Amino acid sequence: MVRTAEKVRSLVREDPEMATILDDLLDQEGELHWQDVRDDVSSGQWGRLLEKDILVEADEGFEFADPEGVRDGLGPEEEADTESPETTSWSKWDKLAAVGAVGAMVGYSVGPIRNAVGGTVELLIGPIDAVLPFYVVVMVLAVLTGLYSTLLQANLTDMSKMSEYQERAKDLQDRMSAAKERGDEAEIERLREEQMEAFGDQANMLKEQFRPMVWIMLLTIPVFLWMYWKLGTGQVPTSELEMTLPLMGESNLRTGRALFFPVWILWYMLCSFSFSNVIRKALNIQTTPT
Repeated sequence: MVRTAEKVRSLVREDPEMATILDDLLDQEGELHWQDVRDDVSSGQWGRLLEKDILVEADEGFEFADPEGVRDGLGPEEEADTESPETTSWSKWDKLAAVGAVGAMVGYSVGPIRNAVGGTVELLIGPIDAVLPFYVVVMVLAVLTGLYSTLLQANLTDMSKMSEYQERAKDLQDRMSAAKERGDEAEIERLREEQMEAFGDQANMLKEQFRPMVWIMLLTIPVFLWMYWKLGTGQVPTSELEMTLPLMGESNLRTGRALFFPVWILWYMLCSFSFSNVIRKALNIQTTPT
C-alpha cells in the first residue's frame, strides 16, 4: 500500500488533475475502460496510470491494483509512511567470509600464503588437471565459478529490497523534476533535504550488493591463486601453455600479455562472462532488480 501511495503522490505532483481523475475512477463500479472516460482522461494520463501499475489488466478491462493504496495516496501527505526498506543484517558468517576473502587476497603478494592455498586447492583440482590440458581446466573453473557466483547472487541478494531502493530514488527524481517545472522553490528545498536523507538508501544498496560478493570472492580468490601458483612454479607442461585466442592468435598462457593483463586471466574472464550469461538464461535466474 505504501508503495502505491507514493506512486499516486508522485503522479499528482506531476499533474494535479490526477487527483480528481483518480477520485472519479475510484467511484466507478466494475472494470474500467478508457473509452468510457476518454472525455475526462487524456490518453497520456491513462498511459501514466498503466505505466505506474496503478491500473492493471482485468478480464475485459482494467482495475486498480491497490485501491486502498490509491486512497491513501490521495490523502494528506504527512500521514504517509516514508521509511526506508529494512536492511538485511550481515550474519557472523558473512563477516567471517569477508575476513577470509581479504586474507586470501593477501596471498597474491605473500609467498607462503600463496603456496599454502595453491597446495590445498591442488588436492581438489589436481585430478581434473591431470587428465585435461591446462587451458581446458581454466575453462572448467570459469564455468564452476560462474555457476556458484550466479546462485549466490540470486540467493543472497534481496531483489525486492533493491527494487524498492531504486523505485524510491526514481520517485524522488521525478518529484524533483516536477517541482522544478512548476517553479515550486519550497518543494524543491524540501526535496533536497529528502535527497540528503536518501543517501542512506545508497549505502544500503551497496550493502545488499556486497554481501554475495564476499562469498564469491572467498571461493574465487583461491581458484585464482591456484592458477597463479601453478603457472608461477612451472608445473604446467610447455605443450599446454600454447593456445589460440580470439583476435590474439597464438598465445602463451604463462608469458603472454594483452592490455596489460596476463593471457591466462583474459582467457578465464572470457570463459567466465560467456558461461555466466548462458547459466543465467538457462536457469532463468535474475541477478539484477527489476
